[in-house]
Amino acid sequence: MATDYKTILRDPRAWIALGFVVFQYWILFDPQQPHLERPVHLVIALLLAFLMLPLANTGLPRIVERGIDAALVLATLAVGTYYWHEIPRLATRIENVSPIEGYDVAIAVTLVVLLLEAVRRTVGNILLAVIVAFLLYGAFGHLLPGELGFSQIGIAEWAEILAMTTGGILGVTTETSVNFIFYFIVFGVVYSAVGGGQLFIDLAMRMVGKSRGGGAKVAIVGSSLMGTISGSAVANVTATGVFTIPLMRRTGLSAERAAATEAIASTGGQLMPPIMGIAAFVMADLLVIPYAEIALAGVFPALAFYFALFASADLYARKHGAGTLRDEDFEGIAPMASRIHMLVPPVVLVGGLVMGYSAQIAVMFATLSCLLVPFLNKATHYRLRDLPSMIFETGQQAAVIAVPIAAIGIVVAVAIQSNLALKFASGLISFGGGSYVVSLALVILGCIIMGMGLPTVAAYIIGAILYVPAMESLGVEPLQAHFFVMYFCILSMVTPPVSLASFAAAGVAKTDAMKTSVVAFGMCAVAFLIPFAFLADKALLFQGSVMQIAIAGVGLLFSTVIWAMGITGFIVRDLNRTERALLLACGAAAMVTQTGSLIWSASIAASVLYVVLHVVFARRNNHHGHGAARGAR
Repeated sequence: MATDYKTILRDPRAWIALGFVVFQYWILFDPQQPHLERPVHLVIALLLAFLMLPLANTGLPRIVERGIDAALVLATLAVGTYYWHEIPRLATRIENVSPIEGYDVAIAVTLVVLLLEAVRRTVGNILLAVIVAFLLYGAFGHLLPGELGFSQIGIAEWAEILAMTTGGILGVTTETSVNFIFYFIVFGVVYSAVGGGQLFIDLAMRMVGKSRGGGAKVAIVGSSLMGTISGSAVANVTATGVFTIPLMRRTGLSAERAAATEAIASTGGQLMPPIMGIAAFVMADLLVIPYAEIALAGVFPALAFYFALFASADLYARKHGAGTLRDEDFEGIAPMASRIHMLVPPVVLVGGLVMGYSAQIAVMFATLSCLLVPFLNKATHYRLRDLPSMIFETGQQAAVIAVPIAAIGIVVAVAIQSNLALKFASGLISFGGGSYVVSLALVILGCIIMGMGLPTVAAYIIGAILYVPAMESLGVEPLQAHFFVMYFCILSMVTPPVSLASFAAAGVAKTDAMKTSVVAFGMCAVAFLIPFAFLADKALLFQGSVMQIAIAGVGLLFSTVIWAMGITGFIVRDLNRTERALLLACGAAAMVTQTGSLIWSASIAASVLYVVLHVVFARRNNHHGHGAARGAR
């Protein structure tokens, strides 16, 4: 991206991005009907996707590539013109009753083709293949035998469903992009541009850098803080990993472990309230509950994830004597006192959500504070000439996210019209033999497989459609089911054989991607138990009394630390296999059982007893050893 503001101002894409920003804040203060808001949002995103990601390296002559790009832009403008002209008719027509014109079908087909090509350019071929598969199922599913078949739906009916109603491409996924995601993208871009991202890294250095294992802890804390403004694991890796991975390498960690630590920490950012990942906004829409409730429910799952990772880093450093920073690593860090006011924007955001303001209003005030707060101290001033660059970056990021989210509306529409979701749910339970455990295992496998090649939000939406109904039929409550699916879609980012966050971190560390993926998977094994914890006790999602929530939360955090001790094989001294197995069993049992149950209580008690005895005897042996050594001298 060009950085010179004069160059940006001469770029028509920057003016389209500016139009995107102006439009979004206009409808925030003066909401319009969905048939205006959503098509305009989508058309601008498509224009930016085609202009910012032009065809290249196709083997075609350059003039042909530019001709195709121009044709796609003109087709996008034609779609936009159709929606603008037809708003009154689309807003008042009656579905399945009002006539469908030939040009309606032509526009619908054009929109689908544009989306498919834009998806290919923004996120690659895997999501494209998924959407094409659903389109083929929608077109030819009536030819399939048995339960998979459904009544034939003609092209005119599909045109109406996909492009003329708010139940297809312009449905809940695009609505989420319009109403939530865009505004948080603006906040993330602006806050990073004015120095918020660097502040998080430096703050982590000051908080935990000088402790044992400080190199890895800086990555963990810094990436979790970055997760409050960026819900993308890969984006977190590229933003913080360029600093944290070389830092960890200098402390003696292997390239694979340094990259794995950053990959896991960045992945957890999608679980980290208050912003979490983009999928959390979709969840709020699907469950029809305030986003603040989703963020609150995510507190203990996120804390447990990072507690385990933090404890592992500390124990690994104690065991191997690696990972601790040196004094020279702190040279060049700007004083925190002159920048501490830069924490105001995230505080404004959290405060707004806690006070009950809508997510859009809270993040708008947080963004406004990003622009004003830096001028409280000369050390944090930014240049006003940087604003065009922020707008340009906002448009680019919004387009890359809005396009695939809108395209997933095709998947949603086909799954609903064909009744595929309910068929899949019944089939999943049937295949699992009615077993709760086996059915959940199949859900986990499906979420991880989808998430291996799809953006988290895409994997989550498809998983919510296919797997949540099955989980609800097993007696799981909706919030628990949605969190379960989202959690495992996120964990796919560090699950071999295709783990996008691990691969990105390996690229930064210049090490083997598959080895990094395997190391990351082993380090975050405890994370695969955390979803079972909030299935066993919904208090972990802030459902229940204050006392229930507090006891369940503390128990979960303690259990993850016990598991980390077992995985690392160290507390005060090395643990043998029996001791490790005991701690792993106690930690797992306490996590996956109901808080206060006999198994939970016995596991917690046994863990506490063992750790206390271990520390006492280890210190006594050390004392006797030192005494014997002095006697020998």
